[in-house]
Formats: sequence, C-alpha cells, structure tokens
Amino acid sequence: MEFQDGLLRVESFLAVTLAIIVLFVGKRLNQKVGFLRDFSIPEPVTGGLLFSVLFGLLYLGSGLEIEFELQARNILLIYFFTTIGINASARELLAGGLPLLLLLTITVTFMVVQNLTGISVAMLFDLPAAVGVIGGTVSLIGGHGTTIAWAPGIAETYDIPNAMEIGIASATFGLILASIMGGPIAKFLISRHQLLPSEPENTTVETVQAASLSDKQKATPVNYLDFLGAILAIHICIVIGFALNEVFANLGLKLPLFVTCLFAGMLITNLVPRNFPSFTGNPWPTRSPAITLIADISLGTFLALSLMSMQLWTLADLAGPIAAILAAQFTLVMVVTIFILFPLMGKNYDAAVIAAGFGGVTLGSTPTAMANMAAVTQRFGPSRHAFIIVPLVSAFFIDLVNALLIPYFLQTF
Repeated sequence: MEFQDGLLRVESFLAVTLAIIVLFVGKRLNQKVGFLRDFSIPEPVTGGLLFSVLFGLLYLGSGLEIEFELQARNILLIYFFTTIGINASARELLAGGLPLLLLLTITVTFMVVQNLTGISVAMLFDLPAAVGVIGGTVSLIGGHGTTIAWAPGIAETYDIPNAMEIGIASATFGLILASIMGGPIAKFLISRHQLLPSEPENTTVETVQAASLSDKQKATPVNYLDFLGAILAIHICIVIGFALNEVFANLGLKLPLFVTCLFAGMLITNLVPRNFPSFTGNPWPTRSPAITLIADISLGTFLALSLMSMQLWTLADLAGPIAAILAAQFTLVMVVTIFILFPLMGKNYDAAVIAAGFGGVTLGSTPTAMANMAAVTQRFGPSRHAFIIVPLVSAFFIDLVNALLIPYFLQTF
C-alpha cells in the first residue's frame, strides 16, 4: 500500500485479498438477510456494494480516498470469458437454434432503441447526441471496457472533455441496476406464472457450464495437474486472443481483449480434433471440472473487486443527466423484458432465467448477467438452455454488433 496526500493506493495483491473477503461477506449476508435471499441478489454484488458504500462514507467523513489497482480484475475478466470460449461447442451453437437467433434479434433491436433513448434524453438536457450514445450501448451494453476504449475518441472528436467520466458513471450505475434487477424480475415472472425448471438438479453458473460432464467426471476430484492443465489451456487461448485482437485492430475493428480470447477458445475447441495429441497427457479441458472451478473463481472475484472499487463520490456532479438517462434505460429494459422478451422466448422457466440475464446484459455486463442467472438457478433450479444461448449472444455477438452501431450513431446524429 502507498499513502500520499489523502490517497491510499492498494496494489493488486491486497485488492484481490480484500475482494475474496468481500465475496464471503456477501455470502454470509445473503444467508442472514431474507430480503437479499428472496430477491436472488448475487453474493459478490451484496458484499461489493456494501464495501463501496463504506469506502464512500469514509471519504466523506475523513477525506481519505481509497484507490485499488485493478490489473488483477482485468485478468480475471479475461480468464472467465476464455473459459466460456473453451466450453462453447459448435454442436451447442446449433442446438441453440431458433431461440438463439430470436434472442440475438431481440438484443440487436434493443441496442438500436437503447441508443435512440439515450440520445433523446440527452437532447432534453441540451447535451450533444454523443452523450446519449455514451449513455447507451457504449457504457451499458458495452460496459467499462467498451467505455474506456471509445471515450477518448469521442471526447476528442465531439468536444466532450468529460466523456470518460460520463461513460464510467453510466457503466457503474448501470452495473448496479443490472445486478439488482436480475433476481427480482425472474422471481416475479416465476411466481406469477408458477414456473418450474425442466431439469431436476440444483445448479450454479459453473455447473451449468459443465452440464455435459459425465457422472464419473463429477465424482472425480480436481488435482493440481488437472488445474494446471486447464490454466495452460486458458493461457494458450489468451495468447491467440492477443494476436486476434491485433488483427482486428489493424482492420479498424475495436474489440475488448476478452472477446477475442473467448473467440480463440471457441476456435481451438471446435477446430482441433478431440484425439489430437496433448502435451499434458490430458484431453482439451472442455467441460472439465477444472475449467468449471476456474470460471467460478474468476467470476466471483471479478464482480467483488469491480463493485468494491467504485468511487461513488466522484459521480455526484454528473447525477442529473445520468440519472435521467439511466431511469429511461431502466424503464425500457423492464418493459422489453416483461412484455416482449419473456413471451417471445416461450413464457417458460428458461425464459424467466433468460430475462434475468437479459437485464444484466443490457444494463451491466455479461458477467453480471451470468451472476444474475446463477443466483436465480441456485434458488429455483437449473436452466441449461439459458446458460447456452445468453453467453453466446452477450459475450460474442453483442460486441461485434456494438462495434458497428457506435460509429453509426455517432456519425448520424
């Protein structure tokens, strides 16, 4: 740690350590507080928001500002999405079939409306249309990564010097709204329509990712060589993901690194034959318990670290326009989810879980969507179908579409 002029900087090691503590605090609170449990609030969200508020009160009371080094968070994000890519098979993509295509169509259409909504509200405040785009798919569906990638260019081209601050504020509060709404909206739909899962076993996000594990695999403990083999596979995909990212950048397509790493995992999983000789002596770790464990660790710690590190006091000056844009976007998500997405996706239990994920994606991030769906399935039962199609739409297709939509709206309005 380093303390200077009222600023306490916490390096990655201690930040991750605190994030683990935050995760367990969230777990204990969810066990003790019925409201949190009833509305399926994810454990890292519970702990992360609590600590971010405490840090904010500490700043207001003493002037002490705590800043976390977030390099570890970015690595955890890449790890998580790489496991998604490794677990994604072409067979399952085809199995997604019409529901996958339908969810993609709904989401892309929503992205267009989300940008139009942001632009409309921004104009009510006599702000440039580009501010509305920042408060649309740049920060909400795009998240912090897309915001950081696009904000400098928007600030320079459209003369919005605080574009980064607006984007980060929108992405941050969008993440909070996404985390809070996922569980309650699914609970409402499940209770109102008396829905039951089609699969009898209880599950989590990680066990659904590994839903095709055999009984023998489930019963086999993960040893250190299995774990290291999975880490090696992830690192191979990340190296290839770096190369793909450079290729796309040279073609003028800006994509977050986690997207190309996910794509690399998908490529290797689906293009390399299953009987291809393995350096480790183990098969490629698709759907393996080790990959499942790494996905679990990465997702939970990433969310805890992201939320506890929010500096809520820096957002006060931007409260008015951002609050109006977010209120409009939140209302839009609720209306689309309940009255369009849920009926079109079949009005069944899977559709309710997808609704929780859709709220996470459209206001927050794909990890938030996965955490929302995990919280719901942990309480009400599994939904393999939801965990197949939502990550494919949100973690891959959305960023590709967003890379085209953002410049279109910036140049058109």
